[in-house]
Amino acid sequence: MRRLVAGTRLHPADLILPVFVKEGIADPQPVASMPGVVQHTRDSLRKAVHEAAEAGVGGVILFGIPLHKDARGSGADDPRGIVQLALADLASEVGDALVLMSDTCLDEYTDHGHCGLLTDAGEVDNDATLERYASAAVAQARAGSRMIAPSGMMDGQVAAIRRALDADGFADVPILAYSAKYASAFYGPFRDAAECAPQFGDRSAYQQDPGGPVGEALREVRLDLAEGADAVMVKPALPYLDILRQVRDLVEVPVAAYQVSGEYAMIEAAAANGWIDRERMIMESLVGIRRAGADMILTYWATEVARRLRA
Repeated sequence: MRRLVAGTRLHPADLILPVFVKEGIADPQPVASMPGVVQHTRDSLRKAVHEAAEAGVGGVILFGIPLHKDARGSGADDPRGIVQLALADLASEVGDALVLMSDTCLDEYTDHGHCGLLTDAGEVDNDATLERYASAAVAQARAGSRMIAPSGMMDGQVAAIRRALDADGFADVPILAYSAKYASAFYGPFRDAAECAPQFGDRSAYQQDPGGPVGEALREVRLDLAEGADAVMVKPALPYLDILRQVRDLVEVPVAAYQVSGEYAMIEAAAANGWIDRERMIMESLVGIRRAGADMILTYWATEVARRLRA
């Protein structure tokens, strides 16, 4: 009876699986702070994404860890860079069985761990960074990415990427903008997985203040849409369900929410200690995000949950 009248439903196609692929490793490397998550080789990534497609997952989003990093994040747009190679692998492996997405930022590729190029004073150079984002987005689209997801929170990033994609013949490749991305403590395990913790300072200058006014998040969403975003994202999900709801009420485009590494790690750690019912907690958290307004949910449990939903 409850299933019959449920007002909030999850579907496998609502889920997006974040995956990490690392250059220069022979076997998948477990991420200690995220039990069950690994840094993939190109071969193990193909297998994981094939399994996600078979489970009915709607999409995967790639994060790359290059063997060598430098101040300009050269691996981000290198045609032989790890994400570009992995995208080409997956395009031939799964085709259109799910949506291949790519994170477009520099933090995984820079030796300083920040999301953009730095000035001599150690501050992020917004406008110079836009050129790097545009180049990376084009490289990803050429390699097979079917959706570009800029996460750096630079002013004007969507417009710069849209112009570059259009000029290179990728007018049909949509942009999922990380529009309301907060300077959150929930990102810690991700920075272990992507090996991208800032070597100095933090990212609060270009990510939103957790205690800032709601209007700031909504303004960022409006700006991204005006620049050509096709969908928008709220990140993290759990602490910002109120923001997610207001964004959903504001816009007429798809809205994504990222159930981030800290949300994942908390549930896995509590379950490992026997303090919670793991499966129920996972499903309840995802239903809450869906009910708050997310059309798409990025979650590290995507394949597992998709299988459960189809059982």
